[in-house]
Amino acid sequence: MTQKVRSQKANFLLIAFFVSVIYFLTNDTNHKSEDSMALWGGRFTQAADKRFKNFNDSLRFDYRLAEQDIEGSIGWSKALVSVNILTVQEQQQLEQALNELLIEVRSNPQAILQDDAEDIHSWVESKLINKVGNLGKKLHTGRSRNDQVALDIKMWCKERVDELQHSLRELQRKLVLTAENNQDAVMPGYTHLQRAQPITFAHWCMAYVEMLDRDYSRLADAYRRMNSCPLGSGALAGTAYPIDREQLAKDLDFAFATRNSLDSVSDRDHIVELLSAASLSMVHLSRFAEDMIIFNSGESNFVELSDRVTSGSSLMPQKKNPDACELIRGKAGRVIGALNGMLMTLKGLPLAYNKDMQEDKEGIFDALDTWQDCLDMASLVLDDIKVNVERTRESALKGYSNATELADYLVAKGVPFRDSHHIVGETVVYAIKQHKALEDLTIPEFRQFCEKVSDDVYDILSLQSCLDKRAAKGGVSPLRIAEAIAEAKARFA
Repeated sequence: MTQKVRSQKANFLLIAFFVSVIYFLTNDTNHKSEDSMALWGGRFTQAADKRFKNFNDSLRFDYRLAEQDIEGSIGWSKALVSVNILTVQEQQQLEQALNELLIEVRSNPQAILQDDAEDIHSWVESKLINKVGNLGKKLHTGRSRNDQVALDIKMWCKERVDELQHSLRELQRKLVLTAENNQDAVMPGYTHLQRAQPITFAHWCMAYVEMLDRDYSRLADAYRRMNSCPLGSGALAGTAYPIDREQLAKDLDFAFATRNSLDSVSDRDHIVELLSAASLSMVHLSRFAEDMIIFNSGESNFVELSDRVTSGSSLMPQKKNPDACELIRGKAGRVIGALNGMLMTLKGLPLAYNKDMQEDKEGIFDALDTWQDCLDMASLVLDDIKVNVERTRESALKGYSNATELADYLVAKGVPFRDSHHIVGETVVYAIKQHKALEDLTIPEFRQFCEKVSDDVYDILSLQSCLDKRAAKGGVSPLRIAEAIAEAKARFA
């Protein structure tokens, strides 16, 4: 073969190589543009910097709104039929494709993360176009991502409210059951972490039932306020098509349509309210966890937690650590931080939508996930819990927790309460010096401080008497505790 022929062949191969590369790159670019092009690309002549794209894109977290985005799109497709943008047949074709996509999402939501789309709205639209072609490009008519995301996050929040209320009720039921099983477990009640008055472990359980009931009602209140549909508000000024927004709201399971488009796309009150409810509930759970940690300590030894919610030490073989409770206590700060972060994000925003609002999702997702995990873990903590009845009673007998009973006894004998309070204080000081409990003092010893004390004083100083006397509604008497348990069981049935 001559040198000239070789040279021509080499040139031909080189040209063929470059043509192949150009063809590959061109087709690859076109493929990407079909799958994941931005919804706003027409205004721009240059592609976004990759660093900006990574900074700007939200698919890595808002993929969790895929189901809501698809369901909202089905609702919007029906609305477009009513204004003659879609035919009935076109709408049915879109709804069928969207339902197919919904099934795919539910079977493997993580698969969404393999895509390069900017956000979940872009992803849903690109997948829809892949399924139905140009018909999919008609769906966004009259709709903005501003009202679309406002709808998606509201729908997601509504669903989470139901799940969180279920977890709250489950924890309440566990507390009521634990109370029912420990009505006779007398223990000291505390103020300032000092023994104050005798209570029962059941009474302690029922206190947290009340806290959680307020948490439940706060969710119900938040749900009522968030149950308005923003779809049809457009970017900020409303849609240009005569959509029946009340019918659209009904189709999407909302109580009514929002009344102001400007507010609709910039409203994140429902997120703040849920974060606030979560934060306060996490404070309650943190207090529950702290009590459990103290009760479980070697110094108190009031309860023993199950091996299923405790861990050991890598060095000290005797340790049994209340890690579940400590983590509940620790995670409270994480949820409260999400609330503070959201408030700071919103406080300086002008109307209407601003990209700052993209920061709402990671905080609410994490906070509500954490809250639900902690509710479920608190329920697990109560499983197989063992109350050391002998130890709690022994502790209740110490600390002069029956001193108030002695003061009330003197009031019944005609001594003004302020005087009886002082007399009993002096009596306690004396008993401490003598290393005696109040009920172990003799009548002559009592009469050093008040001549009105007689033999009947011993009846009122017993633990049972201390409990029985607190018989007003909400008190610690066994009768009232049994009533509270029965009422709660009926309410949560």
